[in-house]
Amino acid sequence: MFQLNDIQRTLKYVFQQEPLLLEALTHRSFVQTSGHAAARHNERLEFLGDAVLGLVISESLVANFPSFAEGELSKLKAGLISRVTLSRVARRLKLGQWLRLGRGEEASSGREKHSLLANALEALIGAVYLDGGLEAARTLIHQILATEFSGLQNQPELTVGGDWKSRLQEGLYKLDGATPRYRLVQETGPDHQKLFKITVEFGGQVMGHGEGGTKKEAEQRAAEQAFSRLRLSGSDINRTSHE
Repeated sequence: MFQLNDIQRTLKYVFQQEPLLLEALTHRSFVQTSGHAAARHNERLEFLGDAVLGLVISESLVANFPSFAEGELSKLKAGLISRVTLSRVARRLKLGQWLRLGRGEEASSGREKHSLLANALEALIGAVYLDGGLEAARTLIHQILATEFSGLQNQPELTVGGDWKSRLQEGLYKLDGATPRYRLVQETGPDHQKLFKITVEFGGQVMGHGEGGTKKEAEQRAAEQAFSRLRLSGSDINRTSHE
């Protein structure tokens, strides 16, 4: 059993009400496991955390991008609160190691599932809000999303989740007329919690891999990886995507 101090050090926040922290880390499957019927799972905190996250992100974007119209702000917000972004942040925090899961989720690599990680991160935000108020939640959000917020200052349209498939397709078309092709390489898990693994190919090469709870999410992650590789290679895709 992990020590609650470990995750509190990672979050740089000490809970006054530790049961809230345990609730945020508890998946429904843990409660459904025999012997844990008295535990509370994190879905109510996830609901609250989603709302708090949306508020804090909105106020930050309005403050930092005064010249942006509503539509532009909405796109940035959608990227910051997307499952792709939140699961990436959760992985950065190594959140999976602290989750309380049932036997089925443990057996199906639940600690690595993007949707489960994103939901748990929102639940943690909700727990901090209930424990310490809006200012504590705001501080936490800015801390864990510091990388994403920092990147927004330079390239807001390329930093947060967004529609990577469209960006990749547009960039490749302008670059050499190539069309990316997505291929499902693996599908695992029960019907209610599938995990899809997808590759994106062009020019006869696999350029990106992605995983997700839906095919759409996996394709977006594969496209993001391919786009990033092309930019790092010095390809003109970075320039053409801004034209």
